[in-house]
Amino acid sequence: MSERISRRAAIRGTVTAAGAAGVAAAMGAAAPAHAEDEPGDAKVTPPKGAYARNVEVVGYCDLDERPGFKMAIRHKAGRWYLYMGHFWDPGWSVIDVTDPAGARVLRFLPTPEPRTNTLGNQVTLGGDFLVTAVEKVFPADLAPDPDGPFHDGVLIWDVSEPADPRRIAHWRTDGGTGTHRNLYDGGRYAHLAANMKGFTGNIYVILDMADPAKPREAGRWWVPGQEKGGEQSQDTSHLHGFCCGSGAHVSLHGPPYPVGDHVYLPYGAAGLIVLDISDVTRPRQIGHLPFSPPFHAQFGVHGFLPVPERGIGFANSEDISYGKGPAHHASIVDIKDPANPFLLSLLPEPVPPKGAPYKDFYSRGGWCGPHNFNHHQYHPDVEKQGDLFYLAHFNAGLRVYDVANTRLPREVGYFIPPEPRKRYGPLPAGNLVVQTEDVVVDRRGLIYITDKNQGLWILRYVGPR
Repeated sequence: MSERISRRAAIRGTVTAAGAAGVAAAMGAAAPAHAEDEPGDAKVTPPKGAYARNVEVVGYCDLDERPGFKMAIRHKAGRWYLYMGHFWDPGWSVIDVTDPAGARVLRFLPTPEPRTNTLGNQVTLGGDFLVTAVEKVFPADLAPDPDGPFHDGVLIWDVSEPADPRRIAHWRTDGGTGTHRNLYDGGRYAHLAANMKGFTGNIYVILDMADPAKPREAGRWWVPGQEKGGEQSQDTSHLHGFCCGSGAHVSLHGPPYPVGDHVYLPYGAAGLIVLDISDVTRPRQIGHLPFSPPFHAQFGVHGFLPVPERGIGFANSEDISYGKGPAHHASIVDIKDPANPFLLSLLPEPVPPKGAPYKDFYSRGGWCGPHNFNHHQYHPDVEKQGDLFYLAHFNAGLRVYDVANTRLPREVGYFIPPEPRKRYGPLPAGNLVVQTEDVVVDRRGLIYITDKNQGLWILRYVGPR
């Protein structure tokens, strides 16, 4: 991945104070593609080529032609800042979204040199500190020089001046390939999905942030069998069976999600794992819920969001088979007893809107299935998880679900952006189609979504609650 895998342009949105009307005017206004599904639905007019139900567009930013990936939101001194990692240009941007119709990039922070083989696309934010992940480009066929140098670990930034992040530390993974999806809530510890020397796949690492300028490892845990050539664990409480091999499908995607003395680990083919971290130096497994089989193995559990006050959690996989492999899932899990989680229900599979030129999303092209949800529940500026669940669903765009009845979740809204006009990077292979990557919802109710080959869409749910 070079300084810029591609500088080819994607959609440039022109947004005025008219909000959604400005976007529609810039991209060519059209009649609602799928405005009403049920009585009580709001009337919305999506931009030309888009489909929407109960979701309106309020802003668009082309991100200076750097497609976005993961995001974190912050409100300070009357202004709203979005921190964003990028796909094809490794680094992070600070975006002023105070006025969503006039969102603008304030600053771009490239990964350290040399940048050729380094990914810089992940962010997590707590208090005045931003933690960004750096890792070796994967898969290898996307790296311009697979054997070349790269940066690994996490970079820690002081964001007490929100528009002007200042890097204060670089913690490294001791000969590993770096970290992927991490979580830092502003407290004593950061929780990392890290590839460390001597291990296959990512393991769980607890980072002591007592002095953010000098972070240090406090503890670690891994699925037995991830050790390269190491002795197998004799822990008889370990329950994973066949999926404890050393293959990369057993890998902590992250983020590890702590709740009190417990942490929930979305561990790929190893399923959902629950640890007791009352002693951070000796994490101990207490619970496990397998998902693979029947669902696909690689990224079989990609993310997990515990909502302890309701005794539930949300799980999902990530399907990168272009719809050719076993089924993906987005699920609701009972976690009233963290030692014995069990499946409550599956979220409904998206159905193409009326008039769409594809019969299902599996055959549409690109990656299909769920990817990320509004998971920053530890941050005060994020909309708290209630009866609406927001999910980025690759080629099905943003999906919104009513999860008041955890046994019978139902879809109540969606937004499928127009197709990208030009390609920035090599993904998705084949047809260039929408690939909605991440979603964050702030406490104003504004929804932010990113795409592999577009800019930032800013939306609002306007349907019944």
